[in-house]
Amino acid sequence: MAQELASIATIGLGANLGDPIGQIERAVEAIDSLPLCRVRAVSGLYANPPIGPQDQPDYINAVAEVEASLVPEALLRALKGLERAAGRSFTRHWGERMLDLDILAFGDREIATAELTVPHPEIAHRHFVLAPWLEIRPDARLPDGTRLAGWLGAVRDHPLRFLRPLQWQHHPDSVRAPVGLDAAAGRSRPTRSDAPGPTPRRPS
Repeated sequence: MAQELASIATIGLGANLGDPIGQIERAVEAIDSLPLCRVRAVSGLYANPPIGPQDQPDYINAVAEVEASLVPEALLRALKGLERAAGRSFTRHWGERMLDLDILAFGDREIATAELTVPHPEIAHRHFVLAPWLEIRPDARLPDGTRLAGWLGAVRDHPLRFLRPLQWQHHPDSVRAPVGLDAAAGRSRPTRSDAPGPTPRRPS
């Protein structure tokens, strides 16, 4: 992976197939284990109806802040690899997902390429992004200075239910290495525990 000065990447996590809560918690562990990445904060878990077709299970969502010392495109490729490891299959637009990982923001950068747009263009319309993001970063702003809190009132018509804090096991630097999302790769998944950082709270 291409290394550079560390930036804080904000990542949205979502799943609605299989074991969504377990998939998201294991994904946080896997992101923390990626080379040149360290999870610094995670929101709680939120349940919400799907944005797309309604004949699918509710989604579970969360947001994580990650200190990343690699270029955004390299982080994106790593996240797509984790999606594939979780068994992601592309079905219909806004359809079911075993795991969905999106880069919402990457420091103060604005990126518009064929493979990546940052900040994510749908942030302002996603209650399940805004509430967990503001939970861990109440003063969150986009690179242009826009306060995310100013958008929250406009998305409250999309139901959102706080479930519980997200549980995960931090990987110390001395033992960090790339991992898959389950034990099938030949190594046991670490025991999960409450992550360090802010205590998640219900959205107001």
